[in-house]
Amino acid sequence: MAIVDLFHKRQKRLRGEYPDTYQYEELPGKLKVQIVHLWNETIEKDRRKSQFQSVSLNRPYLEECYRILCKELGVFELNKSDNDNKHLPSDNYFDKIAAYFINKANTEESLSVIEIMAQKTEAFADDYRSEVEIDIVDTLSELNQRFREHGVGYQYENGQIIRIDSEFIHTEAVKPALQLLSNPIYKGAQEEFLKAHEHYRHERYSEALIDCLKAYESTLKIILSKNNWEYSSNATADELTGRIMQSGLVPEFWQQHFKSLKNTLTSGVPTARNKLAGHGAANEIRDIPEYLVSYVLHMTASTIVFLVKADEALD
Repeated sequence: MAIVDLFHKRQKRLRGEYPDTYQYEELPGKLKVQIVHLWNETIEKDRRKSQFQSVSLNRPYLEECYRILCKELGVFELNKSDNDNKHLPSDNYFDKIAAYFINKANTEESLSVIEIMAQKTEAFADDYRSEVEIDIVDTLSELNQRFREHGVGYQYENGQIIRIDSEFIHTEAVKPALQLLSNPIYKGAQEEFLKAHEHYRHERYSEALIDCLKAYESTLKIILSKNNWEYSSNATADELTGRIMQSGLVPEFWQQHFKSLKNTLTSGVPTARNKLAGHGAANEIRDIPEYLVSYVLHMTASTIVFLVKADEALD
């Protein structure tokens, strides 16, 4: 079911009451309720039993989600001490997950629940596409729109929750980078780029910078290998960038225009990582500012988009 633009929402927009900036500390109660409604309209929507099964089609997905959450949270049952949920059947996994999500989970745990439920909904919709009516694209689009509507700076992209800082940069750089890296040949670079976002969300800034560099280097190596352009297996980011520039990825008549590109690429992502995260800290505690990591993430995304699109233009 699509988001309905009701009267109270239009009035809020007219009064300028919707947030202009993102916050990351709290998921509003209304947002959580709307997300449970979304789950109910998708993975919980179809409880029919197939002619070959004695249980609902969606039950194995909800059970797996429940078991994963219990294991990763280090508990035997969700809501075990919640007297209000004792009436729930032991196999009512949907209601148990929803009750935990609404009543007990902190922000990071709530995001984990949203992530695993989105993953299982995608799997359910894909496995039973001929038997259930779930438009997974619309479902995930609504989820992300709900985040934006409440000014919460997270989105579900490529199978995981990632933090966003600017809607424009996310739309113009991060999302296109993830779409381009979804090509199977870029699987390694995609995983590293997503890991960088995961580290960023959990404020592991040093690790985020390291994985930015890995994603950048992997993209360079994949493009070089794809075009049979030779490079050393232990080449540094600077050497790989130089090899890319020598290979003709940028047309010769653009070389003057892009004469500073090599310096931009090699002094941007790699240098930020090398100086702030690449070596042992010894007795020094490095204070890596959040805004710098955000900048490097976005610069990595823009660079990957440029490199992959330039490579595609050669085909």
